[in-house]
Amino acid sequence: MIIGTDIREWQPGVRPGIGRFLEEFLLAALATMPEERVLLVGDSTCEVRVQAPNMDVVRIPDRWTPWWDHISLPRLLARRQVSVFLSPYYKGPLFAPCPVVLTIHDLFFIGYPGRRRPSYDAFMTRLARLYARRAAAIIADSEYSKRRILERLGITSAKVSVIPVALGVEFRTAPLTDRVRARYAITEPYILYLGAFKPHKNLPRLLQAFAGLDEPLRAAHQLVLAGGDRTSQQTCLALARSLGIAGRVVVPGQIRNGDLPALYSGCALFVLPSLDEGFGLPALEAMACGAPVIASNRGAIPEVVGEAAMLFDPENVQAITAAIARVLTHAELKATLRQQGLARAGKFSRDATATRVLALLREVGAGQSPKRSNS
Repeated sequence: MIIGTDIREWQPGVRPGIGRFLEEFLLAALATMPEERVLLVGDSTCEVRVQAPNMDVVRIPDRWTPWWDHISLPRLLARRQVSVFLSPYYKGPLFAPCPVVLTIHDLFFIGYPGRRRPSYDAFMTRLARLYARRAAAIIADSEYSKRRILERLGITSAKVSVIPVALGVEFRTAPLTDRVRARYAITEPYILYLGAFKPHKNLPRLLQAFAGLDEPLRAAHQLVLAGGDRTSQQTCLALARSLGIAGRVVVPGQIRNGDLPALYSGCALFVLPSLDEGFGLPALEAMACGAPVIASNRGAIPEVVGEAAMLFDPENVQAITAAIARVLTHAELKATLRQQGLARAGKFSRDATATRVLALLREVGAGQSPKRSNS
């Protein structure tokens, strides 16, 4: 059996969630595939992040994306006699010569929270339904995402398997060194957010909540907002200045992969205030590194963190402030959240996720109807 997959998400200098999902799966699966081969298909810009003797890499010349997806890619899959193709996206080649398994992490590409685009959303919904109906199977990160997929795309429940995103083995407690502190201008203690700066991440309310802390508590802590692009970083800094907290807010930009465990481990508190999430991986990464976590009660977050995090209403600034203050001022609660978080994170291993994804690909590639898989 030959398993094909699309690695265009592996762009130099960035590591988005889709790329990490694929990377973690392949790192674990390639070591447990004595009979199968894996064909990684990319373009001229992507980098190869895994290596194995049972793996081949083919680059298709850059073309107009629909041509690449629906003409060049199917031709290659046929030429290489690929048995099943795993797409890390909601889309895949419509006329593939082999079964296609899609990975739908969320539906933000259709109905982005708080943004009305009726014509665009209607077009994307029709397109996503077409991809979903053509697919042999679909992987969803959470039961929440699965429900959204079934509601919006009108497909049968049996076609969607819930397989959680895997935690990388590098996420474990690590010392926060002077070099890392200096690199990102961080002083302890600090409250950490790490992720994109998109509107659904709800960072303006997090800034307002931090400004609402009692002055001695606020003055004793930094608020570190890591990630984002330059424009969104400047927007956050402008809001911090208007709130009078600019001196306590640090926006260090993208964090090097090797520094992430130390940054998580060193924080006094990790906050995930999102209005919606298809999974919420940063909260689990923080837990795996021993950070106490508070998080929004929206989307898939409660399902993912279980009882190992304190939850709050992300639209209630006072509730976010209260949750931050409670953890920072109660050492016993902080220690409990650390212990529960470590235990929770241990349930999302790379090997467990890879085993389930690989089993699904084998079933589909062998022409069998996929067995329903739940988290």
